[in-house]
Amino acid sequence: MKLTNESNPSGFILLGFSDMPQLELVLLVVISVIYTLTLVGNTAIILVSYLNPKLHTPMYFFLSNLSFLDLCFTTSIVPQMLWNLKGPEKTISYTGCVVQLYISLGLGATECILLTVMAYDRFNAICRPLHYGVIMHPKLLRQLASLAWISGFVESTVQTTLVCLLPLCSHHRLDDFMCEEPALIKIACVDTTFLEIELSIASVLYVIIPLGLILVSYGCIVRSVLRIKSAEGRRKAFGTCGSHIIVVTLFFGTIISVYVQPKSKYTQSYSKFLTLFYTVVTPSLNPLIYTLRNKEVNGALKRLLTRDSR
Repeated sequence: MKLTNESNPSGFILLGFSDMPQLELVLLVVISVIYTLTLVGNTAIILVSYLNPKLHTPMYFFLSNLSFLDLCFTTSIVPQMLWNLKGPEKTISYTGCVVQLYISLGLGATECILLTVMAYDRFNAICRPLHYGVIMHPKLLRQLASLAWISGFVESTVQTTLVCLLPLCSHHRLDDFMCEEPALIKIACVDTTFLEIELSIASVLYVIIPLGLILVSYGCIVRSVLRIKSAEGRRKAFGTCGSHIIVVTLFFGTIISVYVQPKSKYTQSYSKFLTLFYTVVTPSLNPLIYTLRNKEVNGALKRLLTRDSR
């Protein structure tokens, strides 16, 4: 694809929520608080999982990966967003935009695969309890985590490269608060049908198929749990999966709304709030969901805080 002078601009203007100036100060305060909670909550999960030997299990290994991923994901987006919300200047350099696009795409795709891997872990824990320790051995854990991270950034490399090859129109205004692929496609000066088709294929590979595998895993889990005669046993089995189900619902629900639903279904402002939810709100909720519903993590956090206060 032939490049033009406009295809490599000095920077972009992120319109963000400039059409709702009365909300910008509110969003600045709310997002700052949420970002702080994200940093504290996810760091606490990582520390507790590392320092407590009782939590050196496959479930907490993947949970630590998820927390680290969420830390990186929000940090790649929120500081720039806060800078743009606090004043009239709403620009981002071309290099900064490309880096943000690459990191956010890579981490978003990685999270889709990682949540699928976590569902596979729960499937083995409940449906194959006698063989769980043999199946989910340390080498496999590292391989599955590597699969999630590598596949996520392979997808990001392809997507970012294709977007960077697009000749862009001269105004360089992105109707979003971050450098997302759909916003960049909109300001291209060429036919983007191929790239839109490629984005749809990527959505199927990294959103629809992983979600389908998660649903299949939980279908098998529900069938196994219903065979347990003890009500207490069924409650405990469902309890180990409850946190993951909530996280999957929140993350995939908003991702599908933004990337898979027909674009005419939502207004641009509503689409921005959906994006805000999965990029900012969901990463802050993950530690809360897991600590509230998990007695082991709760206990480990209390012991860590008690020890540090002495």
